[in-house]
Amino acid sequence: MQAWRVHTPGEPREALRLEEIPEPVPVPGEGEVRLQVLAANLNFPDALLVRGQYQIRPPLPFTPGVEICGLTDDGRRVIATPSLPHGGFAEYVIASERALLPAPESLNDAQAAALHIGYQTGWFGLHRRARLQPGETLLVHAAAGGVGSAAVQLGKAAGATVIGVVGGKTKVSAAEELGCDLVIDRTTEDVVSRVKEFTGGRGADVVYDPVGGDSYTASAKCVAFEGRIVVVGFASGTIPTPALNHALVKNYAILGLHWGLYATKDPAAILACHTELTRLADEGAIKPLISELVALPAVADAVQRLADGTTTGRVVLAMPRQPGVTR
Repeated sequence: MQAWRVHTPGEPREALRLEEIPEPVPVPGEGEVRLQVLAANLNFPDALLVRGQYQIRPPLPFTPGVEICGLTDDGRRVIATPSLPHGGFAEYVIASERALLPAPESLNDAQAAALHIGYQTGWFGLHRRARLQPGETLLVHAAAGGVGSAAVQLGKAAGATVIGVVGGKTKVSAAEELGCDLVIDRTTEDVVSRVKEFTGGRGADVVYDPVGGDSYTASAKCVAFEGRIVVVGFASGTIPTPALNHALVKNYAILGLHWGLYATKDPAAILACHTELTRLADEGAIKPLISELVALPAVADAVQRLADGTTTGRVVLAMPRQPGVTR
């Protein structure tokens, strides 16, 4: 089968190689299942994995791709997170049977592949960590990106007023289409003053920050009294060092969100979250923003563009269907 592999960490265009490797064995190990990859969502962690900058460093050579929609040998369409070093940028993967989630019927393969990590992260961040309430104001950084767009939709579904922060006119349009009540272009506008103006000086009750760096600095300046800043990641490449005395003076909370911990600490919560996300998808309240579908040979270039921050929404690897499979 064909699979993208990394032999030496580096920039995706140079480090990723499309190779012919043996297919997974027809009979996987105990508790495992073989999946035909139908679609694989490209995530920022994939770029970090390729660069050797992620907190997990699989043995070389490895195949990235942490989120897929796949088909089991017995015909079930499922969402899975393949076990590294054998990730989803390949024709077949092996995954844990107990971690499989049913793909919502209301979503196609590409949308289902993009439902899992970003939306689960958003749901846990907004509901379990920040306890977002109807009527509150939610500020989402990188609102037109894959992670941010999920948070925007989940915030609107929860009854919040959503402010989206983006970079550039194209991303402004995408955030507006997602339903943001206010969109701020950080390249031409001052985020802090616009948030305070929009909220009558109160600020945002909840801030969802997958960016870090200057975005976090702005968040601390415009978070409301007893507000909550959810730290999701550091796409900017800069990890902030917050002044804790500032949190004390303004009475706001800084909340960390590492979604992957729930797989070991509270796996039942992941299934419960998926049930809720499926309900929201079936009702049309959430729908992954797919900006581009790419074929297998185009993956390296797509991961590079994702790493460079030039993509909008989700870029998804779409694999050809086997005969007789129509979805």
